[in-house]
Amino acid sequence: MGKKNKVGVVYSTNPDYQYEYEDDTPEQATLPPQQQKLVVGIDRKQRGGKQVTLVTGFVGTDDDLQSLGRTLKSKCGVGGSAKEGQIMVQGDFRDKVVAILTALGYKVVRGN
Repeated sequence: MGKKNKVGVVYSTNPDYQYEYEDDTPEQATLPPQQQKLVVGIDRKQRGGKQVTLVTGFVGTDDDLQSLGRTLKSKCGVGGSAKEGQIMVQGDFRDKVVAILTALGYKVVRGN
């Protein structure tokens, strides 16, 4: 292990000290659409009064999340982002996003 992977310690004078290292765990494999349970809701907080449609609950790799986000954004004709397991689509497109995800085979729950 390299020095850069050590967690929580700058230097120790104890010769028996065991350093903790960061986990380099691989990303979780993407579940098939039939096993995913996505929640579609709307969020207005910390966005200057603007609304965004949030899709949460995605389990899978970042590449698959980006791909699904790109599909939703292009079908809604708006911008957004996909990171940290959630997809943000600018505007209130809850009904349209639910319809698109259902057509793709995902289990979808419409939130707030």
